Amino acid sequence: MTSTAEPELGRARLRKEDARLLTGRTRWTDNLVLPGMLHLAVLRSPVAHARITAVDTAEARRMSGVRAVFTGRDLADVQGSLPCAWPVTEDMLAPAAPPLAVDEVRFAGEAVAVVVARSAAEARDALDAIDVDYADLPVVLDLESAAAPDSPPVHADLGTNRSATWTFDSAAAGTGGDVERALAEAEVRIDRTFRQQRLVPAFMEPRSVVVDPTGEQTTVWSATQVPHILRLMLAMSLGVPETKIRVIAPDVGGGFGGKLQVTPEEVLTFVVARELGRPVKWTETRSESMVSAHHGRDQVQKLSLAARRDGTVTGLKVELLADMGAYLRLVTPGVPILGAFMFNGIYKFPAYHFSCTNVFTTKTPTDAYRGAGRPEATFAIERMMDELAAELGTDPLELRRRNWIGHEEFPFDTVAGLTYDSGNYEAATARAEELFGYQELRAEQRRRRDAGDPVQLGIGVSTFTEMCGLAPSRVLGSLSYGAGGWEHAAIRVLPTGKVEVVTGTSPHGQGHVTAWSQLVADRLGVPFEDVEVLHGDTQSSPRGLDTYGSRSLAVGGVAVVEAADKVVAKAKRIAAHLLECAEDDVEFDAGGFGVRGTGRGVALGEVALAAFAAHDLPDGVEPNLDAEASYDPENFSFPHGTHLCAVEVDTETGRVGIRSYVCVDDIGTVVNPMIAEGQVHGGLAQGIAQALYEEAVHDEEGTLTTGTLAEYLVPSAVDLPDFVTDRTETRATSNPLGVKGVGEAGTIASTPAVVGAVVDALRHLGVRDVPMPCSPQRVWRAISGARESAATAPEAGGGLGSTRGDAR
Repeated sequence: MTSTAEPELGRARLRKEDARLLTGRTRWTDNLVLPGMLHLAVLRSPVAHARITAVDTAEARRMSGVRAVFTGRDLADVQGSLPCAWPVTEDMLAPAAPPLAVDEVRFAGEAVAVVVARSAAEARDALDAIDVDYADLPVVLDLESAAAPDSPPVHADLGTNRSATWTFDSAAAGTGGDVERALAEAEVRIDRTFRQQRLVPAFMEPRSVVVDPTGEQTTVWSATQVPHILRLMLAMSLGVPETKIRVIAPDVGGGFGGKLQVTPEEVLTFVVARELGRPVKWTETRSESMVSAHHGRDQVQKLSLAARRDGTVTGLKVELLADMGAYLRLVTPGVPILGAFMFNGIYKFPAYHFSCTNVFTTKTPTDAYRGAGRPEATFAIERMMDELAAELGTDPLELRRRNWIGHEEFPFDTVAGLTYDSGNYEAATARAEELFGYQELRAEQRRRRDAGDPVQLGIGVSTFTEMCGLAPSRVLGSLSYGAGGWEHAAIRVLPTGKVEVVTGTSPHGQGHVTAWSQLVADRLGVPFEDVEVLHGDTQSSPRGLDTYGSRSLAVGGVAVVEAADKVVAKAKRIAAHLLECAEDDVEFDAGGFGVRGTGRGVALGEVALAAFAAHDLPDGVEPNLDAEASYDPENFSFPHGTHLCAVEVDTETGRVGIRSYVCVDDIGTVVNPMIAEGQVHGGLAQGIAQALYEEAVHDEEGTLTTGTLAEYLVPSAVDLPDFVTDRTETRATSNPLGVKGVGEAGTIASTPAVVGAVVDALRHLGVRDVPMPCSPQRVWRAISGARESAATAPEAGGGLGSTRGDAR
């Protein structure tokens, strides 16, 4: 039997999900209306740090429609503490994190009281009637000041703002040499400090949760990325049996890590619903989301790079301060640690040292944001390679070629202790150069500089890799992560021949329903349209570890394929019995089983119907074509690529415009190129946004001054260029599909490409850094500062390699 159907793997199918989503036939959490449902609203602290001396709720309780008002003291015995699942060191300081503040608030936006009313409007109106007295305490905002021994502590009982310090040293680990020796003996040393600004995930759909306690189980609908993790953590935090909790993630409008969380509001809605015995809904406003949903990034990065005069790197030292905000949320402490394994990038550093100190401040807690630690690391190493190239007067691409891992050297054990399984940086870079017109743009850049053009051209380079498919349970265990990294799937071939796929991954825009249908259609030989994918409900999908870290395809997709292979093996035994032949003589192809060398056969649907009827099955065979699989890879996957960006910078106004952007990514085997392309475009938008637009800013009292989308600049389509994208393909060897992951690649690679281009445009003027975001004001100030420095120290000079101030 030979298949004539077009293979689904690699086919650019329109997403199954889109027709329903684009026509509004969606199942957002906020759409849910249950009989007798009440609405919850949250009163939030307007101050960043204070003792709560009194809370008067009497007037609010009397208002129309109000059914209950709760303060932190009212719920102190039942609300528990929000979980942190990643104790990165044995001595990590982890303060209690009540969902509703009891005695003290530690960031502007922290929940202080909740109102439950008949309608959302009545609940919000009653918030204004609650009178809270605050006694101000010192605000702690600057990250470096917060880490100092004499800083006022955010948590007085801890006595310090340093939560934990995590280190990795290649000499101690046996993965490389002594970095201090490398720095001491360096012919060239580059020292730089970079700032990763604080970002707001700004997902499309604000967070929402509905809790119904009226059944045998308490059912929770939540706009979450992690329904399985949420169920487990609610049970563990509140002492409710896990069997009595069902979590459903319906349609979820984006997450980007911002919904990888067990939120205060999820816990409060759960507790309040059970206290009142009524269904309760909470849906945040956009302004609430900006101040209370966790933020991302926020690091100070100090780096020292050692090299020889020929450009060969010899050592890298990284010292981070990472802002935790006021509390440790679900994976807050581990986010910067993920970057520890990526600061070396694609380069062959002989010696490496990394240390990260996690610090508390009186700001919104931070946690995962698209890329989670990897964008921060990639930005730093790519900027450092640019700085080294400038110091040596070498083309940035040529410097990278001298130091990257050659394609013939894979698998490659890195100085950070990982094994990169496959890659071809040469091929991706050559293709990107060709599409970009790299040499032509360099020639134009020289002409503009020579002419003194007020609009200068800059070229940025990012040759990156990342670790994704966040999965290997043993590796995560060695890092003290509180869960595994496996993923689960089940497949059921129904009596009619249709197929149900149950996946433990929980999509929020990635296209799992379409991609999983393609995988199963190919594996079982059934029509794409005949595959139904079930997800996001802990009752129908009881096992899974959800969606984040570009793990869905590389882990969850492989589990789906392995379950499909088990279905075929089971069906083959039944088919042999039906065809009255030896099992070894049965061949499977194109959705049917045939006897080798004969024309006799039976379709998969016929086998499924025979299994259902169970009239004539082999002894010991169950009457179904169901199978399950759990997959736990032994290694991460490592997508890579080359991103090239050309910007035009108006030196008179500081305005930056992206003239062209080319990226060539290697994501291994591609299931659906249309979905992959969409993921790349979305990632590029977020990475460029960090480079040029987005920043969460607090005033000196700790108030978020970018608390709406009027002040927090999220770019629209008109703010972004047309992207030129392409792919090379080097199959991953860490999983049987050969896939690597694509969801975070664009975000990780694009930020250093854009910022590097801005600096490159201005380097001949004496500018060697522009803090992110590179707004017109910051660019103009950098130019002005360089001109002032040149006027007072004319001997400093310019030129491509002028970075002498911090280099020797």
